[in-house]
Amino acid sequence: MQNSNIFPKHGGYRKLITFQKAEIIYDGTSYFCNNILNKYTRTHDQMMQAARSGKQNIAEASMASATSKETEIKLTNVARASLEELLIDYEDYMRTNNIPFWERDHPYTLRFNQINKTPNANYQTFKKAIENPNPEITTNVLRLLIKVNTYLLARQLTTLERQFTTQGGFKEKMYQSRKNHQK
Repeated sequence: MQNSNIFPKHGGYRKLITFQKAEIIYDGTSYFCNNILNKYTRTHDQMMQAARSGKQNIAEASMASATSKETEIKLTNVARASLEELLIDYEDYMRTNNIPFWERDHPYTLRFNQINKTPNANYQTFKKAIENPNPEITTNVLRLLIKVNTYLLARQLTTLERQFTTQGGFKEKMYQSRKNHQK
């Protein structure tokens, strides 16, 4: 008899690199908004909401995957879109405050790339850079973290698409389970 469990493995979002990076981005954005931006502006609220949405939608997508690949894919894309919105807010802040964007070959970008490869990286891994008194360092590090994570979320979406194409969705598994039971 085949396995009758129609619910695929789901959850486990805390192990996803995209969730871990989104958590660092949220914590870093919280620091930035509460220490550099005016707390009483619309931008503060928007940036906090975009950072929160990026993180929370990854978790929600992971949990929803038990019964809907479509919802998992949509929520993962919402997370990516929210982080892209946050990226634009950082870039707007940098542009309007004459803060240079670090190019790929900038020494600090190269250092960021080394630190970013740290296994099990968390906020503490990036704290010195995020909480740096120089806003150029803070904003560029958060900008780079967001760019890395939106890239990783795009790859995650490609994987989810491939899984759906090859394995099907929840409704198909329900139908197959019922069909197997009737035999």
